[in-house]
Amino acid sequence: MKALSVVEQAGKLISSGEKTLEIRKWKPNELPLKDLAIVQNKKRLTKADPVDPEGRVVAIVDVNHIRPWTFKEAEAACSEWEKGWLAWELKNIRKVIIPIKAPAKRKIYNIENNIEDLQTEDVKKSKDM
Repeated sequence: MKALSVVEQAGKLISSGEKTLEIRKWKPNELPLKDLAIVQNKKRLTKADPVDPEGRVVAIVDVNHIRPWTFKEAEAACSEWEKGWLAWELKNIRKVIIPIKAPAKRKIYNIENNIEDLQTEDVKKSKDM
């Protein structure tokens, strides 16, 4: 299954449905990204330190569209706006009820887990309750 890693607070905000835009300087080679695992980790990954083996899958999302990020979208990104970044629209957000271990890596990468291994709940349904 394809995955994208985010630093800890961003993973919590995505899995709660608060963060509906992921902000990056780059975009993947292919869209849409369906059933993309969001792997939360505790440290920012760099070229010198590209893997954190202690990541956890916290959400599953779809990314259908990526576009320039605008000032008015800072709240949806849970971030302060900065010119030149891209907004990844996170749709069909599903919280992983029991996060499972998966390595955090840079860019889009594959993990061994399958979506069938994860127990999820639709974020909109859980918010309505």
